[in-house]
Amino acid sequence: MFGRWLGNRGQAGGRGGALAGVQVPRTAGVLSCRVLDPVNEPVRQAEFVVTDSAGRKVTAGETDPFGSLLATVPAGDYRLAVKAEGFTPFHGAATVTEGAHATLGDVTLQVTQPPQLPDPGDWDIEPNHSQIGFTARHIGLARIHGRFNTFAGAVRIADRMEDSAMHVIIDAASIDTNVQMRDDHLRSGDFLDVGRYPTLEFYSERFVHRGGNRWGVTGALTLHGVSRTVTLDTQYLGLGNGLEGETRAACRATTELHREDFTLTWQTMLARGIAVVGPSISIDLDIQIVPRG
Repeated sequence: MFGRWLGNRGQAGGRGGALAGVQVPRTAGVLSCRVLDPVNEPVRQAEFVVTDSAGRKVTAGETDPFGSLLATVPAGDYRLAVKAEGFTPFHGAATVTEGAHATLGDVTLQVTQPPQLPDPGDWDIEPNHSQIGFTARHIGLARIHGRFNTFAGAVRIADRMEDSAMHVIIDAASIDTNVQMRDDHLRSGDFLDVGRYPTLEFYSERFVHRGGNRWGVTGALTLHGVSRTVTLDTQYLGLGNGLEGETRAACRATTELHREDFTLTWQTMLARGIAVVGPSISIDLDIQIVPRG
């Protein structure tokens, strides 16, 4: 199928054609292709990885707004892997020679069927196989990872997934960064103030399908006595069975919070004007739900 694309094409060393103006080292060449969907529209931001004959990653990146990728690599044999949300991954091979252009031409990705959705009804978050984690920047350098150990939640799956709803309650005092002194400070009035605000809550009744297995779940997050609209960028992972044969559904989700939006304004600056705690916090969720009862 790809025989007509393999091998070297174009002109050598950036002297003309597709390589005009491209500086190519003497011992290298250029590998390229254009990534399209089944109706010949470009697939932008498709992820690609180029590996050598030993399977080692040589370069990686994303396609441009026109679906094109262009990589300068040492002469040799390569494998190209391309993947994009909602499409079947592509794998191809090419040989790059010194000062030449190897192209796989137009690569067409095929649409994949999204995983089966959960049946309508009431589902509960299963805490033993779920995690609510977060990451914060510390003194502008390291990242501090933490999680909440105690939480509960429910999801009501509607006949139309878009009409579903969810409610999650988190025990603020269960925050855990694996350092007792730091956790005590996070529970204090400087941060979560768990004496006054013992829980964090998220309620959503807006599920928006973004294509493939991607969803946006938008709702109100109440933290530190303040409610703000938050959208969870969600990847639905499908259905499976547990050890006892029970049905499970799983997803991953991420979002970013800004501390000042929730009046979490405590701050200490280092001598060089660097904040001890960064202004934003990344939230990562791995969730499994099971049918109620």
